[in-house]
Amino acid sequence: MNMKTFQLLEVANGKPIKLWTQGVPVEEDARQQLMNTAKMPFIFKHLAVMPDVHLGKGSTIGSVIPTKGAIIPAAVGVDIGCGMIAARTSLVASDLPDNLHHLRTAIEKAVPHGKTFGRRDQGAWEDVPAHADDAWRALAGRFKAITDKHPKLEKTNNRKHLGTLGTGNHFIEVCLDEADRVWFMLHSGSRGVGNAIGNLFIELAQADMRQHIANLPDRNLAYFEEGSQHFDDYVEAVGWAQDFARQNRELMMRAVIAAARQVIRKPFEASLEAVNCHHNYVQRERHFGEEVLVTRKGAVSAQKGQLGIIPGSMGAKSFIVRGLGNEEAFCSCSHGAGRTMSRTKAKKLFSVEDQVRATAHVECRKDKDVIDEIPMAYKDIDAVMEAQRELVEVLHTLRQVVCVKG
Repeated sequence: MNMKTFQLLEVANGKPIKLWTQGVPVEEDARQQLMNTAKMPFIFKHLAVMPDVHLGKGSTIGSVIPTKGAIIPAAVGVDIGCGMIAARTSLVASDLPDNLHHLRTAIEKAVPHGKTFGRRDQGAWEDVPAHADDAWRALAGRFKAITDKHPKLEKTNNRKHLGTLGTGNHFIEVCLDEADRVWFMLHSGSRGVGNAIGNLFIELAQADMRQHIANLPDRNLAYFEEGSQHFDDYVEAVGWAQDFARQNRELMMRAVIAAARQVIRKPFEASLEAVNCHHNYVQRERHFGEEVLVTRKGAVSAQKGQLGIIPGSMGAKSFIVRGLGNEEAFCSCSHGAGRTMSRTKAKKLFSVEDQVRATAHVECRKDKDVIDEIPMAYKDIDAVMEAQRELVEVLHTLRQVVCVKG
């Protein structure tokens, strides 16, 4: 197998960029943002760019940034630990109710989501799912160690948001695979507390570098040097947020399964195949014989044999994949289809009628508040998958039949 299908972009006064983007568009602003990152002195070997690449805040979404001796908080971003979880059930399509609206409603009642979360006067959920207690106790001690040093984080919606979905592109889906087997899948992260951790340390990095920030290609590339107090504090906090995000997804998946059992009368198993993976995070890994910090901003680890999830847009296909361990890509793959336009542009360009047509085969919301998630605002997921055919192999192709949006 030829493992060098990437495009190589040389960067003056910087490390090269390797892009797995054949057949998919790369906006010029995103290309410039990648070049700015590649000029940082601590980049290891090269940047790896996934086919869902697009402009992001702080750093380019769909990029893999290996570093030695430093870490860039804005490259990880504020949706720390955001990722996917999926579970295959023993159900098949014919076991689902004829009216999928009841299944969607049951899931919406079971998992706090959207802007109405916590508004009891509007008939919304209790403040937090009761079964999150044990999960929070396992996280609370480490969180206190973080807030003792950074008290500002105490006032976040940490405990309250555990077990909740959020808004934007976070979702819960019921899907069918190529054999008509039923899967549950959802997308969420570390919620309000992760956002607060991200913003706090981005501000601290910029403050620490205030004398040198004008020399950076972008102020959002402000970084902590390894060995500094804020470096160690950030590694501790971001690791905790990633654990929070993983627990958050597991709690919601448990709630989704319980809700489905209320509507689907046939008994079923729900974890025949299960995957839980981050796509906004940083961790220490070994590549090219050296230990490095790998930041994946909208990218998934695809070590050889490792399972991952690549969702398409609302109404499109999604994929359960297995990593091929492509070292040139730092053993990574895309985290989804990737946007081709901003949310604002999508809302201007498309109508509710467009959304209804594009999601005709899915039981989901079809109103003005979800137009920004219309499939046409995203890249063609088939082209994205073709561009990374040497990063992952497809195990299952999923199609949505129910989608819950925040």
